[in-house]
Amino acid sequence: MLSSTFIENLGKIVPQANIILNEPMSRHTTFRVGGEAACLIKVPDSERLFKLIHFLGQTGHDYFLLGNGSNLLVSDSGYNGIILKLEESFEEVQTDGLKIIAGAAAPLSQVAKLAMEEGLKGMEFASGIPGTLGGAIVMNAGAYDGEMKQIVKEVNVMDRQGNILTLNNETMEFGYRSSVIRNRPFIVLSAVLSLEEGDKEEIKQKMKSLAEKRREKQPLEYPSAGSTFKRPEGYFAGKLIMEAGLRGFSIGGAKVSDKHCGFIVNTGNATAQDIFEVIQEVQERVKEQFGVWLEPEVIRLGEF
Repeated sequence: MLSSTFIENLGKIVPQANIILNEPMSRHTTFRVGGEAACLIKVPDSERLFKLIHFLGQTGHDYFLLGNGSNLLVSDSGYNGIILKLEESFEEVQTDGLKIIAGAAAPLSQVAKLAMEEGLKGMEFASGIPGTLGGAIVMNAGAYDGEMKQIVKEVNVMDRQGNILTLNNETMEFGYRSSVIRNRPFIVLSAVLSLEEGDKEEIKQKMKSLAEKRREKQPLEYPSAGSTFKRPEGYFAGKLIMEAGLRGFSIGGAKVSDKHCGFIVNTGNATAQDIFEVIQEVQERVKEQFGVWLEPEVIRLGEF
């Protein structure tokens, strides 16, 4: 329970309308599950972001930075902390020659669409990834032989002291579904993407072709978090899960997709616990049969 004094002090940093108490996280995750967060704050700009993290640090309140919730599983019991959701100035996107400058909260699909409209190639792979730019950078999101590492020129981040730093591509230490930010207390503010001149119609057709592949091979008709597991070295997660006899395996409303075994989907009435238990069962069965431990891509928030 957050005190009225605490809420009042938050209102001195952001408008009261930006402070939402007991917000169901099922509204903010692509799994469409999750209990209530004690408080969700819509953050309009970097100045107020700094004031908020400074204030939360002083008062000892935990916080979690939310993007599009496309890689997040929130417990049914919710999150007894503060959710920070970047909006407004963090959603701005503009072009500068062969570069795109975009805020962390800009949807990746929107940035890819702008690149296409400007005849800039190199971002087609990202057009169907349902996250924000910030989240995509943190986890070096990728698909169809493309990844953020290939196009990120520099990233502006804020540390816990409010300092704004610029990290270049090398400093970002991009790896498979990882970056230096995953293990450091940095918040992505914006990034500069470096693209190439291309033909608008060819870019558009490539994006259309990739979208058709997604519809054909992925269970887009159900809520999910995309690929549930990282690709283990030397293997494919979906193939291991299928060969372990887990295609269609379900607990409650959570199910290993019949269409693509690398996806765990919400068939309509899943709880976060259902999804968590399916993840655990998949991990244990694959480990038992093949000696491979599948590491989830999905981030868990709250108590399971």
